[in-house]
Amino acid sequence: MSGVHVVGAGLSGLACALRLSLAGVRVTVYEAAGHAGGRCRSFFDENLGCTIDNGSHMMLGANEATRSYLADAGSEDAVTEIAPAAFPFVDIPSGERWRVAPGPGPIPFWLLDRDRRVAGSALADYLEIARLAFAGPGDTVSDRVGSAGRLYERFWQPLCRAVLNTDASEGSARLLWRMIGDTFLRGEKACRPFFFGKGLSAALVDPVLKTLADKDTAIRFHARLRAIVFDDDRASALAFTDDTVDVGADGTVVLAVPPDVCAALVPECSTPIRSNPILNAHYRLKDPVELPWGMPFLGLTGTEAQWLFARGDSVSVTVSAADRLIDRPVDYLADFLWREIAPVLDRPRDRIPPCRIIKERRATIAQTPAEVARRPKTRTGLRNVLLAGDWTDTGLPATIEGSILSGFRAAEAAAGAGGVSRAA
Repeated sequence: MSGVHVVGAGLSGLACALRLSLAGVRVTVYEAAGHAGGRCRSFFDENLGCTIDNGSHMMLGANEATRSYLADAGSEDAVTEIAPAAFPFVDIPSGERWRVAPGPGPIPFWLLDRDRRVAGSALADYLEIARLAFAGPGDTVSDRVGSAGRLYERFWQPLCRAVLNTDASEGSARLLWRMIGDTFLRGEKACRPFFFGKGLSAALVDPVLKTLADKDTAIRFHARLRAIVFDDDRASALAFTDDTVDVGADGTVVLAVPPDVCAALVPECSTPIRSNPILNAHYRLKDPVELPWGMPFLGLTGTEAQWLFARGDSVSVTVSAADRLIDRPVDYLADFLWREIAPVLDRPRDRIPPCRIIKERRATIAQTPAEVARRPKTRTGLRNVLLAGDWTDTGLPATIEGSILSGFRAAEAAAGAGGVSRAA
């Protein structure tokens, strides 16, 4: 059986399959779970009585791969652009509120306006950006910008946790600098948030599955890959729980699986080892809630809760790099996080609404300098085995954008490998 065999139907696998299928390449997708989307999907929660996302995400104007993916899937209308760009924050202990509002153009003249920058910060504080630009491969964010002061507490730490899912004391300075350069230093349009108001699956999963079905691309769910059969320097067969699939003489395999799964399947492949958790709490309210400035999201400081997302009568709380909370009981977390966010919502702290706690213990790799150095390239030492995933070396943080870009790169490598079969 020739063609391209994509193992994994998370965003990287879907992006790879979508790009190849649209190019007329014969593709088969295999997914261990009973659904697609991986860590980025929506589902109906019976306790809450509504559809929720397993995690809250945003894309930015600079996320060109994600924008291309949405265009390919025909789901551009499933996201809402927020223009002009603004990132609202509330410091819970003090009640202080501010918005980070980038201005147009690559030169950040907008920092001269105190109403556009972090509350309590001085213009001179932003010289730290230059120090971040000259980070070495082993530098953490704290190594470059320090670990004290208003700007650290209200900008660098929240940004590092949101983008890298890693504390600033450990997060790779170079990786965060890549995000800064792609967004804040390119002007307002590159920073514009795009909100998944209809849910993650409505934008990123369901339209892609429909497109793949229209292209007669086969997707096999509940297909767990147990081993790869090798013939010298190439994969010749895929051994699943229920059967073995012949890769074919000119077939290509794309492993769009987590790093630990990849390491078990291809032991000689270098993969990141450490991972960091993300905790999400979803609350269903009795009536719709409006966040400050009428925005659908809000950054929080002075609390364990870091980001608040509102969609109708439900609100979602995100805690990245959540090592300190991830092992707590769900009842404790529902109570603890509600008490933190209730003042912002103008709701009683002691009346906890129905809640669903979602723990992603291995949400992303720990994006430290050491783990970033272990990220592998798309191509492996095997002639017909490629890698995809936000944990691979895309040069970007392990985000939706990085995941989709990795899938596109794997598709490009597979299509350029020569000999891949095209659909009739």
